[in-house]
Amino acid sequence: MKEALNIETERTDDLPLLLTHMQRMQLASLLDKHFPTHGLRKGLSMGEVTVVWLTHVLSQADHRMNRVQDWATRRLTTLHGCGLESLTPLDVTDDRLADVLRLLSDDERYQAFEQELMGHLLRVYAWDATCVRLDTTTVSSYADVNAEGLLQLGHSKDHRPDLPQVKIALATLDPFGIPLVSEVLSGEKADDPLYVPLIDRVHQGLARAGLLYVGDCKMAAEKTRAHIQAQGDFYLCPLSALHVPPATLARYVTTYLAAGSPLIQIEREDEAGQPQSIAQGYEMLVEMSVNAQDRVICWQERRLIIQSLDASRAAQRSLQERLEKAEKAMEELMVRKQGKPRLSSRPQVEEQVQSILSSLRIEGLLQVHIQEESAQQPVRAYRGRVSSPRQIWRFQVHVERNVEAIERAMQLVGWRVYATNQLTAALGLAQAVEAYRDEYLVERNFGRLKGHPLSLGPLYVQRDDHRVGLIRLLTIALRVVTVLEGVLRSALAHEHQQIAGLFAGNPKRRTAHPTTERVLQAFNEITLTSVSGPGFVQRHLPPLSALQQQILALCGFSPAVYTRLTDDS
Repeated sequence: MKEALNIETERTDDLPLLLTHMQRMQLASLLDKHFPTHGLRKGLSMGEVTVVWLTHVLSQADHRMNRVQDWATRRLTTLHGCGLESLTPLDVTDDRLADVLRLLSDDERYQAFEQELMGHLLRVYAWDATCVRLDTTTVSSYADVNAEGLLQLGHSKDHRPDLPQVKIALATLDPFGIPLVSEVLSGEKADDPLYVPLIDRVHQGLARAGLLYVGDCKMAAEKTRAHIQAQGDFYLCPLSALHVPPATLARYVTTYLAAGSPLIQIEREDEAGQPQSIAQGYEMLVEMSVNAQDRVICWQERRLIIQSLDASRAAQRSLQERLEKAEKAMEELMVRKQGKPRLSSRPQVEEQVQSILSSLRIEGLLQVHIQEESAQQPVRAYRGRVSSPRQIWRFQVHVERNVEAIERAMQLVGWRVYATNQLTAALGLAQAVEAYRDEYLVERNFGRLKGHPLSLGPLYVQRDDHRVGLIRLLTIALRVVTVLEGVLRSALAHEHQQIAGLFAGNPKRRTAHPTTERVLQAFNEITLTSVSGPGFVQRHLPPLSALQQQILALCGFSPAVYTRLTDDS
């Protein structure tokens, strides 16, 4: 009598790659060190449960707790073969995952974990820390506002001021945007006071001076700049109109151009490899003196006066369009139309002219002449009333362009002031422009955090400790994504190679800058088949493609991270 065979299949996909990568990052052991599991608790430790959840988040692009148990149940063989031999579905229930969020919401323990993880990643991957970027974002929620809670109304970066929000601050390391430290705060907090605590934590975690901190104009508060100067670090940030009013900036530029001094040209190679000018500018020195913490901090600050050529051309086109729109509006000002009130006095005409000029921001660029003339308007006799003419005033509006003022305005658009205390030899004008243009690195992290693959926004969890824990969990996932991406790009750069096959519909397209999202997609549809009968189990994996083997090699892994799943057959 033949014995029946049992055949089971499960999706393996990118799980071995992710789990092996997180084992090299030592996430589970670091989490267990700072969040020890209760002695009476059975099953996986807190660090191991977190790693399983992170694997689900990154593989499925879904952080919801109620999906993890079923997902793990359908992949037990793969998870057991990747070092989680004791995992059972009960280890990843909603209650266990909620405990992870509660533990991660402990500020003191999490900051200690974050500090150690920061140093560990730099040691393991031998990356040099030179430039750190800081920025903030907000995440909205549809929950109700609690006066003492985390969700508050405030300035929304999601353009939803009607929704309560949480504020997130992040410091990331160039060149891959790897998160170093993070902060979760209530949504009404201002950005300016958030930078110094982040800077202090980075400074303490990396235990070195001489870092360059790059941020937006909210990092440009004088006390923040003074703090960075006092601890021996450097900053680069744009100055807002509060620090350098538009009239002052116009005076700077006009004086420099009038002196006939040449502007420094900043170039970048285009797609054809040819140098293309992207900006121009000059710099000046300013003596700074700030009272901070019962002492006076003095230093020399370089002010970089930069004109982006693309921004300048766009602003010039906008100015021309506004001038044309104003001229057309002036022509139609006195045209009679149905439903349009008639302007019967000179003050009314002048008021409308000024409204047009101010709304289009072109005061002083057009010369407007108003001519008035009187006329007799006959009045029809009615019911015996004597017909007598009535005197009325008619107005004509003539517009003439102020050519000299327009030329000056064209010269002054597209300029911005940046501040740094770094020496010219270490950060020249061109290097400063390039450094600030890479600010997209931290913005890209926020895009991943709030969109694909981490999908934080909108925030649906109902408890504040769960909100904080979830945000921190996803910032750990963000580290997994950016570190993996950094490893791949560093390996490709070291070997002067490019990788092909990551782009759907264009398999021959090559890139030296693969993204983690595309790399994980390359491992889709890998299925583990298990055939079992009395006294035997046989497992089978399809052979890895050349692309998959290349990715594993670039990550420093052997194909054994997949083939070991069949070793106990």
